[in-house]
Amino acid sequence: QVQLVESGGGLVQAGGSLRLSCEASGRTFSTYGMGWFRQAPGKEREFVAAISRSGGNTYYADSVKGRFIISTDNAKRTMYLQMSSLNPEDTAVYFCAATYTIYNPIYTSMKDYDAWGQGTQVTVSS
Repeated sequence: QVQLVESGGGLVQAGGSLRLSCEASGRTFSTYGMGWFRQAPGKEREFVAAISRSGGNTYYADSVKGRFIISTDNAKRTMYLQMSSLNPEDTAVYFCAATYTIYNPIYTSMKDYDAWGQGTQVTVSS
């Protein structure tokens, strides 16, 4: 089982940028499909972005497309979410997730993931 630890959250003004990190320990990092989800106060957790185990395929929610970039660094066993042009609607707790797979798809549903980090708070002020 993989363990995930997020970092990089914080308070930023609208229009600013942040980079979230998700460090994984346990199984070989490159055997996991990974993703980012977020949960705003009073709302359900929602998909943000996902990346295939090879890192060659990515997918984004429409709300963040063109502003966020998901990437992985196998040597550092870390996934990143570079967030730019942030707005108050991006305020949420951001969670990273991983699922062991022998294939190379993109996973966008929460039910596809079997390991989750504890979350990191991102607050965007107007």
